Amino acid sequence: MVRKWSHFDDLRLRQEAIAWLRVRTDDGKYSLTREEINDFFFDGEPFKLIDPMKGIRKPQVLDTALSIMTSFRKPGEERPYADEVGNDGLPRYMWEGNDPYKNTNAGLRLAQERKLPIIWFIGVGGSPMRFHVLCPVNIVGEELEHQRFVLEIASEEGLALAELASPSGPGTIVKKYLVRETKVRLHQPVFRASVIRAYNVRCAVCNLGHEQLLDAAHIIRDSHENGIPSVTNGLALCKIHHAAYDTSILGITPDYTVEIRQDLLEEIDGPMLEHGLKQRHKQKLMMLPSAIKERPDRELLAVTYKEFLEKQSA
Repeated sequence: MVRKWSHFDDLRLRQEAIAWLRVRTDDGKYSLTREEINDFFFDGEPFKLIDPMKGIRKPQVLDTALSIMTSFRKPGEERPYADEVGNDGLPRYMWEGNDPYKNTNAGLRLAQERKLPIIWFIGVGGSPMRFHVLCPVNIVGEELEHQRFVLEIASEEGLALAELASPSGPGTIVKKYLVRETKVRLHQPVFRASVIRAYNVRCAVCNLGHEQLLDAAHIIRDSHENGIPSVTNGLALCKIHHAAYDTSILGITPDYTVEIRQDLLEEIDGPMLEHGLKQRHKQKLMMLPSAIKERPDRELLAVTYKEFLEKQSA
């Protein structure tokens, strides 16, 4: 006998799946493979959270969509669907195909109408493919002319601000807030997952391999006009070398050579300075992405290396 699912079952499924994913990813810190994602059980039975073929997961037992997936894009490649962030700071997700009544599109629309949260899986590369998990995500609108849904991933503070905005759209303050929230809750964690994966979970400078001690450092900060959230603008660095890089204690040349600030080379201190920094001077990076297209952009490195030299001579 086929089980009849109620609205309560649907909501409970989402709540349990989201809670389970938060535990498995340590609140979004770690990415998961498709196999790990589909290790979820609901009411004692296995339940797939991500579709094996499609971007939108609408289980047969539900009339609503449960999750969406954004495929991984290598540097320079375009995704099959042109998902983007609008001027209001909110991300968009394209329909599947052109038919607004296709079951997957209708499932997302119904999830919006019922105010049900969905799960967003974003591919970050790897073999097997890994996904950053973003949840819960709300569908807050649909742009029929562009064949896409409007998503909301802002905090409760952002929602409260948006509710106070004029009917014509979010005001300037709200827009700035939502843009910042999108960076914090979407771009930054996806950037981190992509960079850590590309460097095989190791520090580029010292080869340390403990993910809890690694950061995804921007070569050019993300607030800069050239600070793109791309793997090629990133370096996997342990927390010591990240801090040293951001404060120009450590520089990296466009040919991937580490340099340490001159006054530090002359300083006498403990083993961290001696072995963690001074011994890396004039040494090549110990870890680089195996995919050439994912390696640090030499032009971006040249910009920050110039700043490193200028601060030494100041």
